[in-house]
Amino acid sequence: MTGPAPAGVRIERMRPGHWPAVRMIYAAGIATGDATLERDTPEWDQWNEAHRPDCRFVAVDGDRVLGWVALAPYSGRAAYAGVAWLSVYVAPDAQGRGVGRALVDAAVEASDAAGVWTLMAGILPENAASLALHQRAGFRRVGVLHRLGRDGTGRWRDVVLFERRTEIAGQG
Repeated sequence: MTGPAPAGVRIERMRPGHWPAVRMIYAAGIATGDATLERDTPEWDQWNEAHRPDCRFVAVDGDRVLGWVALAPYSGRAAYAGVAWLSVYVAPDAQGRGVGRALVDAAVEASDAAGVWTLMAGILPENAASLALHQRAGFRRVGVLHRLGRDGTGRWRDVVLFERRTEIAGQG
């Protein structure tokens, strides 16, 4: 069940006009070195093509975007049509206020309605806040993918794999 957004924060569907702020928040996450193995933010067209249009949201306070969440298909194969990767990013000065949880809850609710039976998330082990967020939001730690990719410095990084299953697929 979706909890309330923090006071003064609205969760709304992401529109193309949100992209400049979304891209800045994504870039800030990349700059930490612990939010993703990506090194550059894509252009809107590339990002838009890679993410489901029905499961992407922003958290807004007034006119300011504080964070975003979006789902990308796990695979193009029909057998995996109900499996998606979840990404969530919160502006550095908005972290710790419940924005990430409100965004994840919105994505979970929308993905359930869209027939997604498994949400997956890959989180770098050093990203303690994201690990805790996903666990609080009902994701289950599946395991660690060791030395899955290299970061911007060329260092091999592990990725902790999480999943959230809906009632459609069962929890076990």
